[in-house]
Amino acid sequence: MTTTDVVTKEITFRVYRYKQGDASPHYDTFKVPCDEWTTVLVALQAIRRDNDPSLTLRHSCHHASCGTCAMIINGREELACVVTVLDLGTDVVTVEPLHNIPLISDLVVDMVPFYDVLNQADRPYVRRSEFMPEAKPPGGIDFYTRYENCIECGACVSACPIKGTSEEYYGPAALAAAWRVIEEPRGRDPKAALDWVDTPDGCWRCHVAYECTEACPSGVEPAEKIMALRRALTRQKLGRLFGRRD
Repeated sequence: MTTTDVVTKEITFRVYRYKQGDASPHYDTFKVPCDEWTTVLVALQAIRRDNDPSLTLRHSCHHASCGTCAMIINGREELACVVTVLDLGTDVVTVEPLHNIPLISDLVVDMVPFYDVLNQADRPYVRRSEFMPEAKPPGGIDFYTRYENCIECGACVSACPIKGTSEEYYGPAALAAAWRVIEEPRGRDPKAALDWVDTPDGCWRCHVAYECTEACPSGVEPAEKIMALRRALTRQKLGRLFGRRD
């Protein structure tokens, strides 16, 4: 295909706007020509470059590894860098910041509270990879390692209906990280992790909506991890009730 064969379509973007001191947020509308490779992130960068340099957004890797471009696109938590505009199948794309995380400006939210809770889980960052079992590591390496699946994008927190009603709730990302400590301690204390989640604001606050798992772009399945925490705590409590030791 030559450059003359590329089909371009003009898409309307409704972009959420808010600056500190504004009385209320509003939406600005922009027309952006998009081809089959244009992602939402690329379109937003074009808006900032060609139409409004005051548009605030966050991005880094452009290939779904860093999580910084997470936002709500047509009502769903997504990574803007991998959502192709024309694949959305609509002439109007509405872009909004993540929910349940303090808003700083336009599409940028304050991730500090998210990290404050996540860090309490004391999760390991590196683990053995269970993917591609047929792959053979190079000489001198026994197995492949990788970083945790969670890219700390905040999509699960945004999608969580309980986090929307309770700031004290730990949230799905932190609870999933706590389960990783129990599943694969790597020098951490599994008992401390269980004690940490065994509170009214921990794993028991979840209402099992599974919206977090649906929103997760990395297959972490935080809702399933929360249920695993509950099972582990139930076994522990039953063991104490009937005189067994863990």
